[in-house]
Amino acid sequence: MTDATIVAEKLLQVNAVKLNPDSPFTWASGWKSPIYCDNRKVLSFPYTRDYIKSEMCNVIFEKFPEAELLAGVATAGIAWGAMAADQLKLPYIYVRPKPKEHGLENQVEGNFEKGQKVVVVEDLVSTGKSSLQVVDVLKELGLDVIGMVSIFTYGFPVATETFKKASLEYYSLTDYPALIELAVQKGIVQPAQLDVLMKWRENPAVWRGSKS
Repeated sequence: MTDATIVAEKLLQVNAVKLNPDSPFTWASGWKSPIYCDNRKVLSFPYTRDYIKSEMCNVIFEKFPEAELLAGVATAGIAWGAMAADQLKLPYIYVRPKPKEHGLENQVEGNFEKGQKVVVVEDLVSTGKSSLQVVDVLKELGLDVIGMVSIFTYGFPVATETFKKASLEYYSLTDYPALIELAVQKGIVQPAQLDVLMKWRENPAVWRGSKS
C-alpha cells in the first residue's frame, strides 16, 4: 500500500468519509456530492489521530525543512496544526475566516514575526479558494508562506489550477482517487459506480447525481 492508500483506509475506518453516489450529499455551497469528508471525526480516535499527525509531520519535515512557523486554518485545521507544531517543536498560529468583532479584533491568533517562513495546515481542500484566502491574509501580515499541507483533497481541476496560479507548493496526505480505488477494492462502492464517482470530480458544480 502507498502512504496515500493507508491514510485513506484510516479515514474510512473511523467513518470520516462517507460515500453514497445514489443519494448525494448537499454541501454548504449547494453542490451535490457523492462524498462527504469530515476529518474532525479522526480526533476522537487516538491511534488513528496519532498516525495522521505523524504522517503530516513527515510531509512538513521532508518537503518544507526550512519552515519556521505553522498556521492552522479555522476551525477544522486548528487541532491538526497545533499537534503537528507540537511534534515538530515549531511556533504555531491559527487563522480565522474573518477578524474578531470584539477585543483586539484579531484574525490571526498567536505570536509571529514578519518574514517568518510559514506552512499552512488544512484538514481538507476542495476548490482551494478559501485556503488561498488564508494565504493572502498571512502574506499581508508580512509572513513568507512557503507551502500548504492537508489531510485530504478532492483533486478538483480548478484547485490544481488555483494553486498553480498562486505558485504555492501544496501536498495532501491522501486524495479522492486513492480513496475511491480503495473503496472499490473493499466493496464499499461497486465497480459499476466508479464512472459516476469519477465523473463528479470533473465538474462538481453541475453534477446532480448518478443520472447527471
